[in-house]
Amino acid sequence: MPAVQMTSHLYRFFPQLENRTITVPAGSVAEVLQAINALAPGFTDYILDENGALRRHVNLAINDIWVVDRRTLSDRVAEDATVYIFQALSGG
Repeated sequence: MPAVQMTSHLYRFFPQLENRTITVPAGSVAEVLQAINALAPGFTDYILDENGALRRHVNLAINDIWVVDRRTLSDRVAEDATVYIFQALSGG
């Protein structure tokens, strides 16, 4: 099962995790994000826009390759992959 890692502020959606280990079934990026959302309802609302695409300030990589399909999230995530979710923080 793929592992998921993300920037530290996104772990607030997972207060039940003791060691920040998240694993989900392999599939498309969309399916992986749906599985994460099943663990933490509302997570995808935070990183996806109203059309289901990655928000502008969210980046996602599978191992060391940036996701190409940011709109329909069709990139495949292999069983032995690690998915990295990055979200830029902004403010004054």
